[in-house]
Amino acid sequence: MSKFIQLLKDALKGDENRDYTSISINRAIFLLSVPMVIEMFFEASFALADAFFVARYVGTLGVASVGLTESVITIIYSLAWGLTGAAAAVIARRIGEKENRKGGVALANVILISTILGVVIAAFGYYYSADILKLMGASDKLVAEGVWYTKIQFLSSPVIILLFTLSGSLRGAGSASLAMRSVIIANILNISLDFLFVAMMGMGIKGAAIATLIGRVVGVIYQLYILTSAQSKLKLLLEDFIPKKEVIINILKIAAGSAGQFLIQSASWVFMVRILSIYGSEVIAGYTIALRIIIFTILPSWGLANSGATLVGQNLGAGKPERAIKSVWTIAYLNMAFMTVVAIFFFLFSKPFILFFDATPQVVETGVNCLKILAAGYVVFAVGMVITQAINGAGDTMPATIFNLISFWVVQIPLAYYLAENLAWKENGVFVSIIVSDALLALMAVIYFKSNRWQKKRV
Repeated sequence: MSKFIQLLKDALKGDENRDYTSISINRAIFLLSVPMVIEMFFEASFALADAFFVARYVGTLGVASVGLTESVITIIYSLAWGLTGAAAAVIARRIGEKENRKGGVALANVILISTILGVVIAAFGYYYSADILKLMGASDKLVAEGVWYTKIQFLSSPVIILLFTLSGSLRGAGSASLAMRSVIIANILNISLDFLFVAMMGMGIKGAAIATLIGRVVGVIYQLYILTSAQSKLKLLLEDFIPKKEVIINILKIAAGSAGQFLIQSASWVFMVRILSIYGSEVIAGYTIALRIIIFTILPSWGLANSGATLVGQNLGAGKPERAIKSVWTIAYLNMAFMTVVAIFFFLFSKPFILFFDATPQVVETGVNCLKILAAGYVVFAVGMVITQAINGAGDTMPATIFNLISFWVVQIPLAYYLAENLAWKENGVFVSIIVSDALLALMAVIYFKSNRWQKKRV
């Protein structure tokens, strides 16, 4: 027990001089995954906190507004995840090769790309916020309720993208504990301000959006402080911010595939919400609450998957592909066990979870059904998540993009509409289509991973 406690302390504290390509695989997985799981746990709390305070102090219409906005904002998350994957893959490879200064140059160019992209999205989204809500099927009353939440969330775009990409860069360098601390700081502030703005001051969903924005800004400031100090392997220098054409092209090539995967998924979620909007605001609210709870459990699982991506990148850089493969399968089995426990928990306690947020009968029924149906596919989803991230960690992002396109656009969207409308399964048909597409994605990812073609990718 004393050895485990010491290992846990080492994971939380971090060590910038630790070489994850030479220590035991199990130790490397533990030291990387613990802070990554905690980081994703707190990242998930952003959306969950907003949903909780809005549901408690604003009502069903407010939750529906948040749900419609978040379904569109996920496109921003997709671009952020794409750049994050590229940053983590490139930096992990440079660290594995012991080329730390080149990793710093890559990071500076990631920051430039993130900032420019975020500003463009912020300007577009702020101006067209009301039109976007109407396009998603919102009523005039819902638009009036949620337009400022949408505007503020779009204005947050540069900060959202930077928070993701800087965390990914730190993870790629093996500095998972530093990435964890930044998200913890941002989230604690977000929850505190949610309570102040929404519960105490009655600012509604606008207050929730402002709280999230402030929390993320502080998180980014902390990350930049760390990256410009002597603590990080990726110490940023002013001269690194001179754009490097070849570095930017390399990052964008990898990011295109990674972002493409999440854009494909996000676009499919937009269609899912659009189909659900047929059945009313209470169905959307139930789905939104269930999705927040699901994200709360899935993002820690992404922490495990991210540790696999880091180990793949660093071990390929160090010329140890067999060690990379063994690390990935070990993490996949751990993730399956974790997600199985979560699935059982949802089957047993889904109703109390939803009631904690909203007691409206239709909201509860939709949320409970969503949790139970999606939990049925958690085991295969756990495997697909880890394997896909491992392939991305090698910088080989295009195959997974194709797998996502087939799973979510060719299969999920038509199947969701068919089950919901033609078979009259309504919202439950949408939920069933999600687990079918996730199972197909996992199958294709495993087949490709076993081919070992991802090992030949040059980053």
